[in-house]
Amino acid sequence: MKQLKNYSLKFILLVFFALTAIAANAQDARLRFEKLNQLEGKARDVVEVNIDGKLLDLAKRVMVKTNDPNAKKVAEAISGLKGIYVRVFNFEKENEYNIADIDEIRSQLNSPGWERLANVRSKKDNQKIDVFTMFSGDKMSGLAVVISELKSVVLVNVIGPIDIDLLTEMSGSLNIPKIDIEKQNQGKPKN
Repeated sequence: MKQLKNYSLKFILLVFFALTAIAANAQDARLRFEKLNQLEGKARDVVEVNIDGKLLDLAKRVMVKTNDPNAKKVAEAISGLKGIYVRVFNFEKENEYNIADIDEIRSQLNSPGWERLANVRSKKDNQKIDVFTMFSGDKMSGLAVVISELKSVVLVNVIGPIDIDLLTEMSGSLNIPKIDIEKQNQGKPKN
């Protein structure tokens, strides 16, 4: 009986650690924006968007129940999303924020799992744009965009799987920008 208890306890601990690891991987795509709270007092305009949990579920249900087939496809494409977080800070004058605070956000994107998709630097506007993705297996599990300019900072963090193929199909409708990606047709080379 004592051996059975020990065996059961080991099994429960194993399951607990496995679930903890799975939960930790799901949250790896979440960026920590807390350090940027100090920018609110300096900024002329601040936009903060936090869509997760029940609010995100409500948005998905509303899109599914509409009669618009395009809206239903978008709902399908975002059905696995866990959260969408946006921060925008616009300043009256140049350099009113500390670039080190934004670089701290960028450093979070150097952690394992994140892959750089795009990196744009412009000396003219002192603009830096970084786009990162995170994958779990072959599914995208996170997206991050960090844009800093002389008078503004924009951060976007999307958590959860996104069906890129379906969003590409939907591009050009429902305010989704037109995405022009050439696909190979059954062994024929791209034009």
